[in-house]
Amino acid sequence: MLKLPQDFIDKYQNLLGDEAEAFFDSLNDDVQKGFRLNPLKNDYQNVDVSLDNPIPFIKDGYFGQISGKSLDHQAGYVYSQDISAMYVGQIVAATPGDYVLDLCAAPGGKSTHIAQQLQNQGLLVSNEINRKRAEILVENLERFGALNTIILNETPQKIAEYLPATFDKVVVDAPCSGEGMFRKDHDAIKYWNKNYPAECAERQKKILQSAIRTVKPGGQLIYSTCTFSPEEDEQVVQWVLDNYPEFKLVEIPRFEGMDAGRPDFANQNSELKKCVRLMPHHFQGEGQFIAKFVNCNESLVKRKPLKKKKKQKNQSNQRIDNEQFKMWQAFIKPFSTVLCSKNKKDFKVLNQHLYYIPKESPDISQLKFMRPGLYLGEFKKNRFEPSYSLALALNPAEATKTILFTKEQWEQYLTGQTVKLDADLSNGWYLLVCDHKAFSFGKYVNHEVKNFIPKKIRFKS
Repeated sequence: MLKLPQDFIDKYQNLLGDEAEAFFDSLNDDVQKGFRLNPLKNDYQNVDVSLDNPIPFIKDGYFGQISGKSLDHQAGYVYSQDISAMYVGQIVAATPGDYVLDLCAAPGGKSTHIAQQLQNQGLLVSNEINRKRAEILVENLERFGALNTIILNETPQKIAEYLPATFDKVVVDAPCSGEGMFRKDHDAIKYWNKNYPAECAERQKKILQSAIRTVKPGGQLIYSTCTFSPEEDEQVVQWVLDNYPEFKLVEIPRFEGMDAGRPDFANQNSELKKCVRLMPHHFQGEGQFIAKFVNCNESLVKRKPLKKKKKQKNQSNQRIDNEQFKMWQAFIKPFSTVLCSKNKKDFKVLNQHLYYIPKESPDISQLKFMRPGLYLGEFKKNRFEPSYSLALALNPAEATKTILFTKEQWEQYLTGQTVKLDADLSNGWYLLVCDHKAFSFGKYVNHEVKNFIPKKIRFKS
């Protein structure tokens, strides 16, 4: 039985009235699991999990539980996500060609959802200010195999300085008091006190001040939290309306079990009904609040001029030279017609590490990044060594140099072992495929596939 703080109980008894007991009871219910499929992958519905229970309001979303140690998960075909959190990505509704900023992106559920909507057209900039959480964001986005993603590790203020009025869609899934996490993560209760929601609201307003600056005229801002607190939900939305009159609320569609925003939780502004509350005693997910604004301002914000600064060792950015480009093209030709056809200007080399960075991408040279584009691999002594992320971005149906693994061999490889093969193959790099899914590169040398699975994601044997 969940032990809730008395201040929390008193607060929601006052706010919810007759519904309060059903609300408290729902926090003790079992969590409803959900997952999304990844249409960026070839034959993406070929998964070893039941698709008999689709979520009616989520494209490619399903009720059910997946294993983090399955091939489907490791190869990026599925993403486990709370059902209510999925609705945020659905409401973003990015279209191919959009420029999208996910400002508080870790662990990556909403970013992976946006990536699949973009269909490798346009650009997704995913940011996470916390370095450790940013590493998790990198892992999840690279598993999804998107080509058009930049991952930053920066403050919202600095992003706003250098990328004002840049994005068609800006998503702020704001750090919050986490009341919607109580059922799943009982430790979240330890951080809660009656003043915490108001403290979080002040932080959310500061983040929104920066986020608003990055939205293009005519662009949209999507604000969400995983808390039930009016201070962080309706009252923050009303603060935006009061301080940024050019931002107008867009009505969000509601499905069964979804509630409208509550004007009585703020200043009785009926516009707040355009927001959505996902409450656990009405809806199967953990809980979420979502608001969507459109920027009706017609004037563009001037971009801050770039400062000249010394190149840091980890940010020495240079164009790919002719020799490197030939080496890259010779390597990629048997694996991908898409990447093989890309222009030389779409590639950058940072300390011998090669990235695919579409030339339409904004200048991020003044910003801290985890990935300035899709990481392809490294140049080493006149040879090219491919990355794990490149393997997950490839379509095995396009590749001519593949080795097919059984499930048993895949499991063996994921523990970091080499795999012996009785095959007549030339030595060199091969795309490793299991059940039609690309899951890594391997180097075949004399009847043995050398292991190149990153240590941090290997399974314990």
